[in-house]
Order: sequence, then structure tokens, then C-alpha cells
Amino acid sequence: MMKLQVAIPFATVLSLASSHTIFTQLQAGSTTSAVGVGIRDPSYDGPISDVTSNDIACNGGKNPTTATNAIIQVQAGSTVKAIWRHTLTSAASDVIDPSHKGPVMAYLKKVTNAVTDPGYGAGWFKIQEAGLTNIANKGEQSITIPSCIVPGQYLLRAELIALHGAGSSQGAQFYMECAQVNITGGTGAKSPATVSLPGAYKASDPGILINIYQTLKGYTVPGPAVFTC
Repeated sequence: MMKLQVAIPFATVLSLASSHTIFTQLQAGSTTSAVGVGIRDPSYDGPISDVTSNDIACNGGKNPTTATNAIIQVQAGSTVKAIWRHTLTSAASDVIDPSHKGPVMAYLKKVTNAVTDPGYGAGWFKIQEAGLTNIANKGEQSITIPSCIVPGQYLLRAELIALHGAGSSQGAQFYMECAQVNITGGTGAKSPATVSLPGAYKASDPGILINIYQTLKGYTVPGPAVFTC
């Protein structure tokens, strides 16, 4: 559980900020992918609200994603950046409405083929989380790739949960997309425990069904513990 006394803004206060958001690009090393290249992006920037839906894994059914054949090369132990924008064509100053407070997370899933794997189901493990915090640097989410995992193809799931309406059931707004990555240089020294998506979240979880418009003494980030080497 993360200790805090008040809810902190989920996004930097921006003059052009708007509601809804999409993970549009991934920066790995010195290379930043083009929008939607290697990332399963929907054309619509709206959220998923049903944690029991297969859409909670990589988006998809409600907000159909555009297929991409690209696989992004990522070095184990490095820190990549998921770049979030309001829409697929938004400028860097347009990320998400500052009222959309909530946690930021990232997951990995080892797959045989990152292009064709549907994403939903077992095999996910969390590698990063931050509680009621803001997206640093105008929508750039820094994610450290564990150095001890086996090399190979993975889905990298970046996620934001907006809790401004989470005081009622299915009021939390889940934003997530999956990047198709090939992780090299991992030692394979440790095997993470995994969870299923859907399955890792319940609508009644204290970090999902919550009234943030009060003085909070703590916040419990939903999902499993963060895997570390």
C-alpha cells in the first residue's frame, strides 16, 4: 500500500489537456517508434470499464486496434518510455485531462509470436507501478525492463487508470495498449509469477472502486506485486 494524504494530479496541468488517452509510441534506446508502429493502437481514445472483458489485456474488442507487423527491439535491463497522447495525432502538450487521477502500471507477457498473440489470458507479470501520481514529462512513462528474464518476444502492456468516476461500480476508466517487443540480453535467472488478464483485477478492488475526492491515508495499486530481479 502506498501512503499519502491527498490525491495527487494524475497528469501534468496542461493548457490543451483533454480527457481520454492512448499509448502511441515506445522509445527504446535512441529509437522512438512512429505512432502505432509496433503498438496495437485503436483509432478511438476511449477507456475500457469492464475488468472481466478480454479487452482489459490489450484493448481491442470495444475499441478495435490496428494490426502492426513491427516488433520493437528492447534491451533487458534498459529503461524504455511509453509515450501517451490524447489521440493518435495529438501534440506533446495534449496528454490527458488533469482531473483523471490514478495509477500508472506496466506488464510483460512472454509469447511465441508478439504479432499474432491475442494478449488476453495467462502469463502476465507486472514490472512497474506508481500510485496516485502524475505522468512525468508530459506523458512519458518510464519502464525498466527486468534484466533477469529470459530473452525473446513479449507483449509490453502500458496502463493508466483514471479514477475520477471510480466511486461507483465500473466507474474506473482503464487505458492500455500493448507494444510488440523482442527483449534481448536477459539472463533468464529468475521466472516471474504470472496472472491472467482478465482475472488480475476485480471491480471491487480497493484501488478500483474508490472515492478519490476525500483525504486519503493510503492507496492500494490494483493487480499483483511488481516483479523484480
